[in-house]
Amino acid sequence: MQKLNDIVDLDTYPIENTAFGERCLNILKSEGVLTLPGFLQENVIEKLVEEAELQKQNAYFTTSTHNVYLTPKRSDLEAEHVFNRQLCSSKGCITTDQVPPGSYLHTVYNAEIFRQFIAAVVGENKLYEYADPLSSINVHFASEGQELNWHFDNSEFAITLLLQSPKAGGRFEYVKDLRRAEQDDMNYAGVEAVLDEKAMPSYLKVEPGTLVLFRGRNSMHRVTPTKGDRTRILVVLAYNSEPGIALSESARMTFFGRLG
Repeated sequence: MQKLNDIVDLDTYPIENTAFGERCLNILKSEGVLTLPGFLQENVIEKLVEEAELQKQNAYFTTSTHNVYLTPKRSDLEAEHVFNRQLCSSKGCITTDQVPPGSYLHTVYNAEIFRQFIAAVVGENKLYEYADPLSSINVHFASEGQELNWHFDNSEFAITLLLQSPKAGGRFEYVKDLRRAEQDDMNYAGVEAVLDEKAMPSYLKVEPGTLVLFRGRNSMHRVTPTKGDRTRILVVLAYNSEPGIALSESARMTFFGRLG
């Protein structure tokens, strides 16, 4: 197993430093997103892309429809209401148990200083891996035409590492604080304006090797369709604030096509 400083640029990003963590926390609080370009060493990116390409044949590919709130339709609202508007998303995914045991991804995910850094930045005392064998580390593949359509996250934060950009497309777009879920304010008019392209989103220019922390519960976001024959490859690192939590069986079947 490699040491973390062989994988991550700890000179540029001293994640064990409390003051650095506090700066990152303040950026995430004010901007809703934190990007750390070049977080992964260049040779590590190449190795992880090779590893992902070898595992791609084992990925579970899905195409699904959903509303932006990732909830079932409401019969008390009209079919054309923005809450009931259906969007299409498609991707492939390999799960934690499909990531090779010696992968750099396991080293990063399980490194205590990395986990403590993420906890500090997102305002949690401690973070824990998922209790099920599928959900902690996921590698997502988006080939030509595949996209992650507009939605709000159910979780408070998301942690991603981009490994490979497509030739075109695959752009991360978002609208910060479009709703206030904790106040049950769904902002239908604002959501509709984005879906109808009457409101312009912000976007992130993310290069391979970049660590991104994003608060997507109230910020609507999407990844535009991949264009060209180079697959977009993205790693999602998922933690919980409590131990022993597994992703629900229905969610595992939906996202991974199996329970374990």
